[in-house]
Amino acid sequence: MNSDIERLKEARIALTGAVRCAVYNEAGLATSTERGIRPMILWLEEDPEFLRGASVADKIVGRAAAMIMVYGGVREVYASVVSNGAIEVFREAGIACTYSMSAIAISNRRGDGICPMERLVAPIKDPKSAYEALRNKVLITE
Repeated sequence: MNSDIERLKEARIALTGAVRCAVYNEAGLATSTERGIRPMILWLEEDPEFLRGASVADKIVGRAAAMIMVYGGVREVYASVVSNGAIEVFREAGIACTYSMSAIAISNRRGDGICPMERLVAPIKDPKSAYEALRNKVLITE
């Protein structure tokens, strides 16, 4: 049995109820009920190696989240909804990504425009630069 597939299944199964993001890494399973990219930023602030080699399941993955995952060194991703931009980021990084539905882009929470995090990273190509910009936005605007 492929352990990577099993790890991703465990992370995917954890996406129930209020859980929005699940990470299965060498320490086990971690989950978050917070929305957006905030959980990944906080996990990486606490432990910069937290995502290295991890299997991640997330309800919504846009280009911003994908850049953080690439920067963090994830192994594989499952998304309930993934943007075309995120798919491209994963493809370029050689990270396996499976999903239930794809979207042209991720909308903001009001549904009347593009997600502000997506807009922030649109011109950025380097995952480290994207992470730094996103980190500053999330942590400074708390």
